[in-house]
Amino acid sequence: MSDCQFNIPFTGTAESVMDKARSAVEGQGGRFEGTTQAGTFEVSVFGNSLAGSYTTSGQNMEIIIHSKPFIIPCSAIESFLIKQIS
Repeated sequence: MSDCQFNIPFTGTAESVMDKARSAVEGQGGRFEGTTQAGTFEVSVFGNSLAGSYTTSGQNMEIIIHSKPFIIPCSAIESFLIKQIS
């Protein structure tokens, strides 16, 4: 069972969204692997791993967080991701 799951609609191309997501993750020293259709990411937050996967369909990105620090609520992760890729 995942810790968090949410859908984020986006405008523009999937390529531009992936570029933003990759920059956000790698800018924090994380790992981002995938295509415009699907992939995985992992980044360290407060010394703990935040890892997940994504898929895109049309103008929608589904993100599943597989592991996260207990102290970070799903709503904070979702809010951060919306700001990064919108």
